[in-house]
Amino acid sequence: MLLDMITLALLVPLLFLIIGLAITVAIDPYISREHSRTMMLIIILSVSLIVQNIWEDYIAAGPPHWFLRTTLAIYGYMIRPIFMVLFLYIVRPGKKYWGWALIVLNGLLHLTAYFSPLVFHIDEVNHYHGGHLHSLSYVICMILLVHLIYQSFNINRSSPKKGLLIPLFVSLMVVVSIILDKRVGTIIQPITFLTFAIVISSVFYYIWLHLKFVQDHEDDLKARGRMQIMLSQIQPHFLYNTLSAIQYLCEHDPKAAGDTTAKFSRYLQGSMSALKDDGEIPFIQELEHTRIYLEIEQVRYEDALKVEYDITCTDFRLPTLTLQPIAENAVRHGVRGKNGTGTVTIATREYPDHYEITAADDGSGFDPEAPVLADDGREHIGIDNVRERLTKLCGGTLRIHSEPGKGTLVTIEIPKKQVNAI
Repeated sequence: MLLDMITLALLVPLLFLIIGLAITVAIDPYISREHSRTMMLIIILSVSLIVQNIWEDYIAAGPPHWFLRTTLAIYGYMIRPIFMVLFLYIVRPGKKYWGWALIVLNGLLHLTAYFSPLVFHIDEVNHYHGGHLHSLSYVICMILLVHLIYQSFNINRSSPKKGLLIPLFVSLMVVVSIILDKRVGTIIQPITFLTFAIVISSVFYYIWLHLKFVQDHEDDLKARGRMQIMLSQIQPHFLYNTLSAIQYLCEHDPKAAGDTTAKFSRYLQGSMSALKDDGEIPFIQELEHTRIYLEIEQVRYEDALKVEYDITCTDFRLPTLTLQPIAENAVRHGVRGKNGTGTVTIATREYPDHYEITAADDGSGFDPEAPVLADDGREHIGIDNVRERLTKLCGGTLRIHSEPGKGTLVTIEIPKKQVNAI
């Protein structure tokens, strides 16, 4: 009776915790569908592990039942490392983990308990005996735990290190529970320390998900704010100069004035659309917006500005207003600073794992390590903004190679959408 009361005292709060977590996950609109499925699988497996613990404990205290107790023990040892892999899917969803190979190996070796004492065996008087590989399940849990900490560190590399506290605490809790279970050994215990640690870890990882959601949301708001500032900063001098050019053409070349006005209208329309669409757009749309901008600049600079295109691929997407600010920099800080004629060249290439966009000018060049100053003396932040949006929205990169007196080459890489194995 005392054992039954102890079991209930352990079981009831644990079940309430799991049921509450299941209800919360089911009604939570803020976590992704993939995270929700993973959490539900963790909850289901947690319940099955609790049932296995109590059932095996009950059989261990009763008459010998070799096959059933062996089966329950095998299930318990097989399922524990699975939780570590599922926690990996919480930290980094959508990946393929080599941990499943360890899970399969662990399962196959434990199945040998039916006919070999390699891992463990139950004797005829219902006593448990560990074999040469009796610690296999715990060792695999530890290996996966180290990988979990590594992945948690990677995902928080660019964010405050406070985000690592929960994964580190969970890892410490699992390690301590494994040590305690090893010390208890064959002593009767209704629910193992590791089972408690796994259930509590599930709750902590659910909390971690929400903290990550809040952090990502705040970062996204900041990024969107910076992006909206950049997108709304249609350079006043460009507007004034374009209007002055149109005014001049109205007197000397009315047809060219009409064409330029139409182009300027399309440019403003594209800029206004970009203010509303801060996600990814087809490259062909971004190229058209950039082409209009450069055509207007050619009206202003006439023969002093040449533009060449070498477009070999267009079937990809990128953040809005990515190429146009690069082309604007090429004109403003490159060609305009050079005496005589300058050329801006826009090109694209496709590679097995990414698309490449280059914007080159043969202008005055600059020192990439020094801050680029705008006309009013303030640091020009357009490039940094483009680089940040590339990284955040599509995992892209932006590189600059420039030499004073020789020109500048800006290279943008857009990775192809694919699932990477880890």
